[in-house]
Amino acid sequence: MKSNLARYWRKNLILMVILLTIWAIVSYGCSILFVEQLNAFTMAGFPVGFWFAQQGAIYVFVILVFVYFFAMEKMDKEFDVDE
Repeated sequence: MKSNLARYWRKNLILMVILLTIWAIVSYGCSILFVEQLNAFTMAGFPVGFWFAQQGAIYVFVILVFVYFFAMEKMDKEFDVDE
């Protein structure tokens, strides 16, 4: 039982690290580091770097919350800890 619980939390932590890394790359990378390169393109009339800084990073964060929710639902069923 204890090893099953340890595997569950390990899998959960790996998922969180992956999703937080994606969020950090998008919010920090696209909004700050690569803004000059992204501003060469436009989206809905705005430079893409500006769009990511203002809205894109928020959209990605909300999408990642839903990805985490559905992945945890699946993982809970896999480890038989669902409600």
